[in-house]
Amino acid sequence: MDIDFKKKLPPDQYHVMREKGTEPPFTGKYYKTKDKGFYKCAACGAELFSSETKFDSGTGWPSFYAPATSESVKTAPDLSSGMMRTEVICQKCCSHLGHVFEDGPKTLPDGRQATGKRYCVNSCALEFNPEKNGN
Repeated sequence: MDIDFKKKLPPDQYHVMREKGTEPPFTGKYYKTKDKGFYKCAACGAELFSSETKFDSGTGWPSFYAPATSESVKTAPDLSSGMMRTEVICQKCCSHLGHVFEDGPKTLPDGRQATGKRYCVNSCALEFNPEKNGN
């Protein structure tokens, strides 16, 4: 299966998504995106996050307070950096997306409730599909 991903994904995406790498902060194409739409897995096309849950965390990576659905992503313990983190993985193709932390917003500036989580995701692991015709 990784052979198929190696053929499909450019080297930077393959490194992040299949070898659990990280893109440098403030370099990804989506960390500043404010358009409405959905973020999908760059490897398999599964819907992962809605722009409705995206927020500016100041970290340099796209950040979301919740996945699109409870079936969009799964998590796993990650001890690779010498500290305990929680890895975020695409539920459909098992690609590495980033990590989730407990320092996200609980309430948004407009008063909406959030989860207190920060899904910190590599831009290269995502493809953005903007909303069209006001939908």
